Amino acid sequence: MRTSILFPVLRLHLIGAACGIAATCAFAAGSAAARPNILFLFADDQRADTIAAHGNPGIRTPHLDSLVRSGFSFRQHYTFGSNSGAVCVPSRAMLMTGKTWFHINTNTLAGEKLLPEFLGENGYVTFGTGKWHNGQPSWLRAFQQGEAVMFGGMSDHTKVPIRDLGADGKLTEPRAGEKFSSELFADAAIRFLERHDGKKPFFLYTAFTAPHDPRQPPPGYPANYTRRPPLPPNFLPQLPFDNGAMNGGRDENLAAWPRTEAVIRDQLAEYYAMVEHLDAQVGRILAALRKSGQFENTLIVYAADNGLALGSHGLLGKQSAFEHSMRVPLILAGRGLPAGRSSSAFTYHFDLYPTLCELAGLTPPAGLFGESLRPIWEGRRERIRDSAFLPYIQVQRAVRDERWKLICYPKINYIQLFDLQNDPNETKSVYDDPANAAHIARLTGLLKAWQARVGDTLALPAASTPPPRLDLTGKERKPDQWQPEWIVKKYF
Repeated sequence: MRTSILFPVLRLHLIGAACGIAATCAFAAGSAAARPNILFLFADDQRADTIAAHGNPGIRTPHLDSLVRSGFSFRQHYTFGSNSGAVCVPSRAMLMTGKTWFHINTNTLAGEKLLPEFLGENGYVTFGTGKWHNGQPSWLRAFQQGEAVMFGGMSDHTKVPIRDLGADGKLTEPRAGEKFSSELFADAAIRFLERHDGKKPFFLYTAFTAPHDPRQPPPGYPANYTRRPPLPPNFLPQLPFDNGAMNGGRDENLAAWPRTEAVIRDQLAEYYAMVEHLDAQVGRILAALRKSGQFENTLIVYAADNGLALGSHGLLGKQSAFEHSMRVPLILAGRGLPAGRSSSAFTYHFDLYPTLCELAGLTPPAGLFGESLRPIWEGRRERIRDSAFLPYIQVQRAVRDERWKLICYPKINYIQLFDLQNDPNETKSVYDDPANAAHIARLTGLLKAWQARVGDTLALPAASTPPPRLDLTGKERKPDQWQPEWIVKKYF
């Protein structure tokens, strides 16, 4: 059965087990004819629970649902924490380098062989559009072609500053995009598909800036979104303690404390509308891919850089080790992927570099931290690691296994333990229950083992003490420069 999955990948009309072995060998050899195109679609700040086919009845994502039905979903996929409040910077850096943020310069990616760069050196045409938050020199090194590229973290979605890669190999002067960001980047991807001659495989990287705030759905996806999503089951008016990312963080200033149900419902509605609009742009790109005649020969990857709280635990941002902020979607569809299946194996962005190299028949560069995910969907391995480590700057360290999760807050000597089997939304810490002492000891050992492996020297609390209660009611807030006037009036 496993070899039969590979037949359409290689387009070999072979029969029998011997032919299946030959197909596998040809795929591994990486001949030009066997290499798939790669369409990589990357969302910004999309929670893992915002895809209808993954169990959210309150959102409409027909095109992502089609990828779920035709592909393979990794349901425990994470960004590997962050060394910055701008979680998207290390997230994208780890995706492009195949390494953890402990091992690279996340701001510049200096000295690293980037995924598109490596593919380009091995016969791929590489094209980039959308957000790049790791410096211009690294982008220029990574891509041979590009259009509508946004360098930076965020923007008003109707005024995105974009640049193109000119024929002279230099970036054009910045200009303001004339469409909503998701449409702008989808248009660029579609134009590339329309003109690609098919002589070489392509790596098409489309990095959306949605649904990152400003949460400003475009016309047709109005801000007074009529279907109000339910509150998250772990909604709180405030996180009752300082997790190290509460004061001074831009994300947390987007609504007043305490969070009200009405405000969170409105922001969720606007956020869902942006996801739905993003889904429509994904549909446009997939339609263009079909029209190009390259659909059957293309591997499609859909992922997001990090999650978002949006009312969960009284938070709004992604600066926490909770599941809603660190877990993200990952769907692979197309060449050789079994349809409509999924895995709960722990996976990270840095696993995609070696995975895509293997599917292209290429030996990845030495020194990558990630591992190929292919053995999981082929059924040869159930998992590639037994736990997930989630380190956030110098204020949070978390580790989880299939059932239990430990979160340490070293600055305040506080520790939480969650039974994710019975409490998947992390609503009640059971750290103080003596019956859980063995789980705490085991998870602490896992945490320290992960730290040793990546070179993390942050000291962990030896025991937990109750944290000082935090109340930010009335805290002064100021809008950032990217929020449109109607959002400033509504939420500030």
